[in-house]
Amino acid sequence: MIATRNLRRARILIVGCGDVGMRALPLLHARAAAPRVVALTHHPERAGELRAAGATPISGDLDLRRSLGRLAGLARDVLHLAPPQRDGDSDRRTRTLIAALRSTRRSVARGAASHWLHPDRAGKTAFIVPDGLRAATKRRNGPGTRFVYASTTGVYGDCAGAWIDETRPARPGNERARRRVSAERQLRAAGVQSGWRVSIARIPGIYAANRLPIARIEKGMPALVEADDVYTNHIHADDLAAILVRALARGRAQRVINASDDTDLRMADYFDRVADAYGLPRVPRISRSEAQTRLEPVTLSFMRESRRLANSRLKRELGYVLRHPTVDEFLKENARS
Repeated sequence: MIATRNLRRARILIVGCGDVGMRALPLLHARAAAPRVVALTHHPERAGELRAAGATPISGDLDLRRSLGRLAGLARDVLHLAPPQRDGDSDRRTRTLIAALRSTRRSVARGAASHWLHPDRAGKTAFIVPDGLRAATKRRNGPGTRFVYASTTGVYGDCAGAWIDETRPARPGNERARRRVSAERQLRAAGVQSGWRVSIARIPGIYAANRLPIARIEKGMPALVEADDVYTNHIHADDLAAILVRALARGRAQRVINASDDTDLRMADYFDRVADAYGLPRVPRISRSEAQTRLEPVTLSFMRESRRLANSRLKRELGYVLRHPTVDEFLKENARS
């Protein structure tokens, strides 16, 4: 009976509850009408961590459609923080999630439904489905559903260092960004068809005390000389979590928001700021032609795109005030003594 009552309270579903999702959990619980939060995970070993943070873990895999049979009607609000799969131009995971949320069935294949992760009497994780789940999961993913998707500013492609806002057309320059554009389009279409209020947060480089390029700097990985360098954009992980939670409450339907701070830095300058703050040697700088022979393709891909993001919509429409307006301010407060 207790498990059934808890399921009836489930209102928010987090898909992909990693570092940012974990930072969002206390913000969700602090709301006036604290909701029940369910976190989808395909790592059973994380059940204890999620439960300790106040989320009810549920097992499911976005690469396995039949494992998502219990998602339909589970929650009115959805935070989709999971990345696409690693190949192709289309985001198959988001397509699978949309289908699962819109399904009127409670199970796709008999005996193949997703499972609630619940500690058994021995303290180990067991997979059980409470008998009252059918009554607790009446279809809710229709009109009124609030959906926030964590996308990337990589969808803009290379803008040659120009200042851009959300009206800039998406021109993804690589397969990774094309998958994100695919996810955005799928969700906006689903929003129109199903009456969901879909908000899309386009996210730049995420940083925090535990997410700085310290290892890269210590290895002396080179950056580009000023003439070849690119502008990068940033957001602190705590600010991002708060922005996503705010978007659930205040985001406009089928609307895009640049979830970026006020930092205006080139990539190599960012590395220099971090190195100086932590008492490390600055990384060497090389030309773009030299970088082509010395750096990995993934690293090079981030050095091919330069843009500066305007975030007035974030401040105006969501009314969000940045806790860490710039990387410089964060580093001054958190520099290694």
